[in-house]
Amino acid sequence: MSRNAKIAAGGVAAGIILLFWLPWWIALLIVLGVPAAAYLTLDPSQRRRLRRAGRKELGR
Repeated sequence: MSRNAKIAAGGVAAGIILLFWLPWWIALLIVLGVPAAAYLTLDPSQRRRLRRAGRKELGR
């Protein structure tokens, strides 16, 4: 199993556990809020580079 597949499987497992422990809207806020917060912590130059990079290039 590749590294990205392991990360995806862990994210799915964590999401399922959160759905059982928390109301669905709190789990949705966590799932959407973590990537948004990570994006907002980037410098403007890093954001430009991320937008310019294609989806296939992000894993490199």
